Amino acid sequence: MKTIDELLAEGVAGKRVFVRADLNVPLDGTTITDDGRIRAVRPTVSALAAAGARVVVASHLGRPKGAPDPAFSLAPAAARLGELLGSEVAFATDTVGESARATVAALTDGQVAVIENLRFNAGETSKDDAERGAFADQLAELADLYVGDGFGAVHRKHASVFDLPARLPHAAGGLIATEVGVLKKLTEDVARAYAVVLGGAKVSDKLGVIDHLLEKADRILIGGGMAYTFLKAQGHEVGISLLQEDQVPAVQGYLKRAEELGVEFVLPVDVLVAHEFPDLKTKAPAHPTTVAADAIPADQEGLDIGPATRELYAAKLADAATVFWNGPMGVFEHPDYAEGTKAVAQALVDSPAFSVVGGGDSAAAVRILGFDENAFGHISTGGGASLEYLEGKTLPGLAALED
Repeated sequence: MKTIDELLAEGVAGKRVFVRADLNVPLDGTTITDDGRIRAVRPTVSALAAAGARVVVASHLGRPKGAPDPAFSLAPAAARLGELLGSEVAFATDTVGESARATVAALTDGQVAVIENLRFNAGETSKDDAERGAFADQLAELADLYVGDGFGAVHRKHASVFDLPARLPHAAGGLIATEVGVLKKLTEDVARAYAVVLGGAKVSDKLGVIDHLLEKADRILIGGGMAYTFLKAQGHEVGISLLQEDQVPAVQGYLKRAEELGVEFVLPVDVLVAHEFPDLKTKAPAHPTTVAADAIPADQEGLDIGPATRELYAAKLADAATVFWNGPMGVFEHPDYAEGTKAVAQALVDSPAFSVVGGGDSAAAVRILGFDENAFGHISTGGGASLEYLEGKTLPGLAALED
């Protein structure tokens, strides 16, 4: 895989360089609530611009249905990138149309432009190779070179991620090189003890990574909504908590296999429960109660791990040498249910382990809860990509960058 350093050494002055970034940031209207992904790609864009390239940055945002939708415009992300770069960033109001062609043509050496949301064109995500390839052909007309640096999208077989690198000389950006290097530390010659913390809503989203990590991890800690499927698999009442009943047999199989392999599964011993889901807009007090994990009332739902579980999980992480964490422990967006996620984050800060926060809601939680990002070994920009890599899958966007 060619690196951006090699590309820069060959010279990029005057050349149009297409950077497939990941600017898929959360928005409240037009206000960016977490700019971590934009900050992550800034070094690559800055290095190319400083070397005299004419940089064309492209990304998706959200899930528009293959047509323009103002709610998913990249305009706020383009403006924020300009602020981070300290220079004006031009913005094209389409992907491959008149605005994009004119905006790119107007660039001079060292200037940067962002084109509109790639998913405004149905060809970006099409499952039809010809349709996807036709869109990639149009994108290729905007550039001379390709740099893949959108790690959060490399698990997608999309036109700008998979097909476009085949049409242009290509290299991996600094962010992707860093992300892959970190993930190798989680899969090859791992420093032990190796602890994995998995949370989030659905156990089905994590089955693949659990299956793969059973052969690698020393202990797996479970929290979030997915914990209730595990508790149900042990025969416990979970009330009206989030439950994937159809996954109970699979979870029972993993618990049995973990016991056979000597992998420690750590489940909540107590949880915070309430009669209804909290109001995340008003953040009105929820007044939860704490109950044992095997005594959840039939008319209540679990919304966070309890204080005893927080202490237990902190102890299980204290002696680890490597930790991978993906998924919050509860509804961290509400202050009454943020303590579990906060406790895991603090345990990683306190631990000497090499800690990796696996993107997505976990990365957002770290920032929202006020932690110093530098206190962690690495905060990934791609939750889904990280999980699929740890599952041992081939990621299309990485395969496309191989020479």
